[in-house]
Amino acid sequence: MILLLIIGTTLLLTGIVLYSIYRTRDKNSETQAQSANTDRKSGECCGQHAVCERDSLLAAASSKIVYYDDEELDKWRGTPSNGYDETQTEVFRDIFYTMQSADVPGWIRSLQLRGIELPDEIKDEVLLVASELRNTPDKKRK
Repeated sequence: MILLLIIGTTLLLTGIVLYSIYRTRDKNSETQAQSANTDRKSGECCGQHAVCERDSLLAAASSKIVYYDDEELDKWRGTPSNGYDETQTEVFRDIFYTMQSADVPGWIRSLQLRGIELPDEIKDEVLLVASELRNTPDKKRK
């Protein structure tokens, strides 16, 4: 009888501990989900999704705007990425292909801070260079 009481008490305590652990994890995941939703609504990147990384390459970098001899792009501030004609796209392409590859992430960040979207036609090329830089050790960059 005493053995049965000890086993029952042990099971009850185990259940209470497991329940409290489950509740804590559930609250943490709920808090994280709310935080992610807040980040998405505010336009900030939560850093946990490939889309965020793709859209905000240097989110933690300084908010100081650096120009890369591309002041002429400011006239397209607010233009959607699908709103450029071929001539305008060529201006972006010329700037992109004349800069050093190490400057590409900073240039993208500068465009983001200035409210200038890359034309859809060159986005993949630019992001490819940026991702290659991220995956290349410093010794090979030079």
